[in-house]
Amino acid sequence: MAGPLIPVEEAQARLLAAARPIETRETLPIWAADQRVLAEPVISRLTQPPFDASAMDGYAFRRGDVAEIGDRLEVIGESAAGHSFSGGVGAGQTVRIFTGAPVPKGADTVLLQEDAIRRDAGKIELTFLPDLGRHIRPRGQDFAEGEAVLAEGLLLDPGRLMLAAASNHADVSVYERPLVGVIATGDELREPGSTLGPDQIVASSVFAIAALARRAGADVENFGIVADDPKAIVEAVERAKARGVDVIVTLGGASVGDHDLVQSTLIGLGMRLDFWRIAMRPGKPLMVGALGDIQVLGLPGNPVSSMVCGLLFLEPLLAKLARRSPPNRLATAITETELAANDHRQDYLRARLTRAEDGQLHVRSYGKQDSSQMKIFANSEALIIRPPHAPAVEAKEPCRILMLRDGV
Repeated sequence: MAGPLIPVEEAQARLLAAARPIETRETLPIWAADQRVLAEPVISRLTQPPFDASAMDGYAFRRGDVAEIGDRLEVIGESAAGHSFSGGVGAGQTVRIFTGAPVPKGADTVLLQEDAIRRDAGKIELTFLPDLGRHIRPRGQDFAEGEAVLAEGLLLDPGRLMLAAASNHADVSVYERPLVGVIATGDELREPGSTLGPDQIVASSVFAIAALARRAGADVENFGIVADDPKAIVEAVERAKARGVDVIVTLGGASVGDHDLVQSTLIGLGMRLDFWRIAMRPGKPLMVGALGDIQVLGLPGNPVSSMVCGLLFLEPLLAKLARRSPPNRLATAITETELAANDHRQDYLRARLTRAEDGQLHVRSYGKQDSSQMKIFANSEALIIRPPHAPAVEAKEPCRILMLRDGV
C-alpha cells in the first residue's frame, strides 16, 4: 500500500526534525572564508585605533591656546600615517597632521586644513574655532584588545571579514560545509554535449540541484548518471558513503514503478524510509530517509519537479546542516490572472512577477503548467502557492507566492 499523501508542511517539519547541524570544524584563511559560519568567536588581538588618531587633514593643537579667530600658531612639525611626530605640542604650537596619523602628545584638537591660512615665519592663522576634541578618533574607539568582535554562528560576509582582519586574525575557525552527493538515475539520461539516440535525453536537473545546494551553503560532488540497475545504484551509493557525504540526493527512480529502483535498492542497503508521497504538484514522488547518519532525499527525475522539491526541501535542509538561516522566499502578491479552485494537492504555479511603483508585487500565472516545460520555469520569478482545496481566486486578489529570484 502506498499510504496517504503527506501535506507539504508536515513533510518539511519531519525532514528538518531529523537534521542535525554539522559539528566538525576547520580553520581557513580569511581570504577563503567568505560565506562560512564562524565556529568560535573572533577575539581582537589589538586595540583599534591603537592611538588617538586624526580623522582629517589639518593641524593638531591645544584648544586652550586659542581664544578667537585670527589667533596664530607656530607649525613645529608633521605627523603622517606611519610617520608620527616624535615630540610634543606646547603652548602656541601646532603640528601639521594627516588622516590616520597619531595625534602628538599634548594636542587635543584638530583644525581642518581649509580653516587655516599659512603665514610667514612658519605660522598659521585660524579662520575657525573647532570644539575641543574635534576630528580626533580616540584610542580604542572601534574595539579593544580581548574584545569578542564577532560571535560564534555568524555568517561571514565582506564587512565581517574586514573586521576579522582588522582585529589581526589571518585565519578563522569555521564549521565545515555539508557535503552533498548527487546521483542521477535513468537509462535514458546522457551528459550535456552528448550525441543523443532516439530515446535519450540530456540530464539537466543535476546541475540545477547542485547549484541550489551550493547556494544553500553546501559542497557538492556529482556521482554521475547511473543506469536503472540495482548493482549500479549500489555502487554509486557506496562511493558516496566512502566519500563521507552528509546528504545523498537522488534524481529519479524514487517511486515504486517497475523501473523505479532507487527506493527499493536503498532500503535493501539499510535505509530507514520516513516518507515518499507528498500532497503537492509538481513533485509528489519525493523520498525522505536515512542511511546511517546520511540523510537521503530522493527528488523526482522531472527537472521542474526536482527544482520545486529542491526549493521546498533540500534548501532548508542544507541551511540547517550548515547552520545558516534559510532564505525567506514567502511573500504576498496580487494575482493578475484568475486562479482556479484546487484539489487535494498543494500546487506551485510558475509565474511572472512585477513590482508596482507603490512597491506592491503583482504576479501573473503562466497558462501552461506542464512540469516538463523547463523554459517556463527558467523565465519565472515566482511560484504561486495554491493550498489544498483552495477556492477560486479572482484577478486583482492577493495570493501567496514563493519567490524564485531577488531584485524584483
